[in-house]
Amino acid sequence: MDDPYHNNVNQQVTEGGEYTYTQDGGGQDGYPYQTDYPPQEEDAASDATEGADEDEQMYEGEYQGVPHPDEIKEARRAARAEARRKARQAAQQEEEEENLPEQYETIMEDCGHGRFQWMLFFVLGLALMADGVDGFVVGFVLPSAEKDMCISNADKGLLGLLVYVAMMVGALVWGGLCDKMGRRKCLIYVLTIDLVFSFLSCFAQGYGFFLFFRFCSGFGIGGSIPIVYTYFTEFLQMDKRGEHLSWLCMFWMLGGLYASFTAWGIIPHYGWGFAIGSEFQMHSWRLYILVCLFPALAALVGIIFMPESPRFLLENARHDEAWMILRQVHDTNWKAKGEPERVFTVTNIKTPQTQEDEFIEIQSETGTAFQRWTVRHVTMLQQVMANVMSLSAPELRLQGLFLVIVWFCLAFSYHGLGVWFPDMIKYMQYEEYESKVRVFHRERVERFHFNFSLVNQIHREGEYVHDKFANIEIKSVKFESSLFENCYFEDIKSTNTFFENCTLKNTVFYNTDLWQEKFKNCRMENTTFLHPKKGCHLNFQEENDIVIYMVSFLGSLAVLPGNIISALFMDKIGRIRIIGGSMLASSACTFLLLLSFSQGAVICWQCLFYGASVAAWNGLEVISVELYPSSKRGTAFGILNGLCKFAAIVASFIFAAFIGVTKIIPIFLAFAALVCGGLVALKLPETREKILS
Repeated sequence: MDDPYHNNVNQQVTEGGEYTYTQDGGGQDGYPYQTDYPPQEEDAASDATEGADEDEQMYEGEYQGVPHPDEIKEARRAARAEARRKARQAAQQEEEEENLPEQYETIMEDCGHGRFQWMLFFVLGLALMADGVDGFVVGFVLPSAEKDMCISNADKGLLGLLVYVAMMVGALVWGGLCDKMGRRKCLIYVLTIDLVFSFLSCFAQGYGFFLFFRFCSGFGIGGSIPIVYTYFTEFLQMDKRGEHLSWLCMFWMLGGLYASFTAWGIIPHYGWGFAIGSEFQMHSWRLYILVCLFPALAALVGIIFMPESPRFLLENARHDEAWMILRQVHDTNWKAKGEPERVFTVTNIKTPQTQEDEFIEIQSETGTAFQRWTVRHVTMLQQVMANVMSLSAPELRLQGLFLVIVWFCLAFSYHGLGVWFPDMIKYMQYEEYESKVRVFHRERVERFHFNFSLVNQIHREGEYVHDKFANIEIKSVKFESSLFENCYFEDIKSTNTFFENCTLKNTVFYNTDLWQEKFKNCRMENTTFLHPKKGCHLNFQEENDIVIYMVSFLGSLAVLPGNIISALFMDKIGRIRIIGGSMLASSACTFLLLLSFSQGAVICWQCLFYGASVAAWNGLEVISVELYPSSKRGTAFGILNGLCKFAAIVASFIFAAFIGVTKIIPIFLAFAALVCGGLVALKLPETREKILS
């Protein structure tokens, strides 16, 4: 059947290959139509020929809410087009992200390894050294600080706990921020916070302020390790990473040596200080804290002159800044090698397609600076949290779980035994001291002048009548059920001295540090306390035993052979064998602790354990920065380092609880953790030939 509409149409072909349709009849001119105009459907043509009004026509399925077939087709076409666009964009982004690591590795090889890396090595090493120093400071000053500020045993434990908690929080926070704000900027913030609050802690006279300042200092320096390793890794080429990151680990050892040596030389010298009246005391342990600030101060000055990581800049689409820094690295190295004519030939660096900047600025005139600051930092926090959640992606989940287990096991055993060694030595010293105690029973002393020190004695049911105690020191003395009548105490310095169930009649205490708290269940009749000494007695010759400094010094020095071996073989035998072999060897060393029957034996096995386990630390830190992509490297390392601090807190409580009870349980726990971690480490992927993703 012929269509009357098509019978009146003539088709012509123009020179350009376009079709022109001319409708005959009615005296109207022809209308040109381009070929890309969608052809009419048959139903539409039929409606036109029948003269039906489109507005009056209604699709019968509309009553039932069923969409028109044309709408379905159009929606499907749009969905397919959007899917193709996203697929092309994803393929292009994946290709660019794959090309960036390879190109960046090529650029770093072209820049070479030379003067620039060594300058950055020493600057970042000082920052790592500052972290090592902070790990020892509290333990060294605590014996003096607890006497100076009358810190109880409970408060003393709280100080050590809060410092580790602060370092754990600092690792988590700064590790995440350095992936968003930059490695260099965050490291400057970290060192500045540590310097300011450590400096203030030197002058804190009250325990509350001292605790707060040390907490803030720990929060700052706790972020140094994740930033330092992430920062330095991104300036190293693949065949240099393992060796030079292992050499960098030596600075933590140098921090321990510096802290031990300076404590040994400064703290016992009580005269190295000054006082302003009776309220402000600047003793030698406070000067020691000041001296411990030098590594952090030197690192801060040095990092100001260092550039930002170019890899971080490229990941954030800051191409020009990254190019300038890479050229600086290239020119610095080759000029130092005597080839200044070598030109940096890189002209274009492929950068991954990043999301648009999510920092929201309030553009309205009513928006205040505080509102803009709040929005900016809240958005940054959201980005950091999104980065943390992305670490649970399937491709990162399994290796992340293995790393968590290895980090926890190594930190648990290392820090647990790190607490057990010095506490065990102190316990042995205490047992030896207790074995030499002198006991006096029912002695009667009348009209006698005590002008000599009383040390390590117990007096039971004694009677002291018209006696004088003047200008003497009473150390570790206990008076039980004794009578003091018409006695006179003047200029007394006491340490660990108590009166229990005693009776004091007509007795005077003048200018002594014998507080009423030292009299337990005592009956006093006409007893007077005149001009009592404020503060607690400091006896540096007795309280600061050089054995503790020597133990820390030798323990830090013992890791030197392990550091050298791990640095030389990290790139030759691989990270996995270093970690697994070191942890299994350390587990064997723990059994030797069963033979520690003297202080010398404990020190010997401590040095052996530290020397064997340090290689595992080096390998673990190297593999942790190599496994994760650059956009998540700081976040992941911060979480792992925060987990390390958490394991240290748990281990310190568990291991300290068995001091003087049994050696078997701490040794078994350390052995089990090291074996478990060493076997799991063998399941980690090898990264010595892996390009930084």
